[in-house]
Amino acid sequence: MAMKLIFAGTPEFAAVALEALRGAGFDLVLVLTQPDRRAGRGLALRPSAVKLQALARGLPLAQPATLDDPSLQRQLRLLAADAMVVAAYGLLLPPAILAIPVRGCLNIHASLLPRWRGAAPIQRALLAGDAETGISIMQMDAGLDTGPVLLQEKIAIHDTDSAKSLHDRLAELGARCIVRALREWPASRAQDSAAATYAAKITKAEAMIDWSRSAAEICRQVRAFNPVPGATTRLGSATYKIWHARPAESAAALPGTVLRTGADGIMVAAGGGAVCVMELQRSGGKRLGAAAFLTAASFAPDARFGV
Repeated sequence: MAMKLIFAGTPEFAAVALEALRGAGFDLVLVLTQPDRRAGRGLALRPSAVKLQALARGLPLAQPATLDDPSLQRQLRLLAADAMVVAAYGLLLPPAILAIPVRGCLNIHASLLPRWRGAAPIQRALLAGDAETGISIMQMDAGLDTGPVLLQEKIAIHDTDSAKSLHDRLAELGARCIVRALREWPASRAQDSAAATYAAKITKAEAMIDWSRSAAEICRQVRAFNPVPGATTRLGSATYKIWHARPAESAAALPGTVLRTGADGIMVAAGGGAVCVMELQRSGGKRLGAAAFLTAASFAPDARFGV
């Protein structure tokens, strides 16, 4: 008899895992996802990626606003699930929920715990310049990503990785890891809390580029905030988002100064070295490569970003 699972998740990262579990033959007795949210310019209600996946596959679905509802908890108990799989759900599981599945709740976390506990492990790993990251399958407890780890797999972080490309690779890895963990259920090991780091939620303020920082730091910022919220800078009254950049060498100049422009990019002085901007977007405009951008725009000889 197939293991009976409750699945809880919301974004695309979770939808990839849901599809892998379905394909592996697990009995998905209920899928939980967050209520539809308003998004976009028209603020229309949008279903989550997990909801769309569940509907497409004919899986039973619920969208509770809270997990503290006693009637929901009774419903979950009646399902007699063997385990609950959680992936980027976005709601905290109260102790009453954690205790319902026979074998507890497993979380698919996109870091090598105890490094980067919290909401934004992918972006924080990129910002910190980590050489590797990975997936941890963790037995959930009442803490924030503090439970014992059943399984981990590492992947390298490439110099060209953005948050999007790293997310996509980790989503596929997480899907494979949760299937393996459920089939093998390896012995868990406690985390070393003394080595823990915290991946705080990303704020828009963090996305503003400080050109006095080194070129390497700024380029990591560009990668970490692609696609959301986008590394941002100002030039006069205009706002720009920088989508693709690489560090380069240059003579010393005031940070933010546009040193030169060409088909290969827009060279901007940083606090150490320079940043070659290869893709950017002016507010209200389209994302463009540097060559295409420069066919319709130019910078004054004394142009300086960030002031």
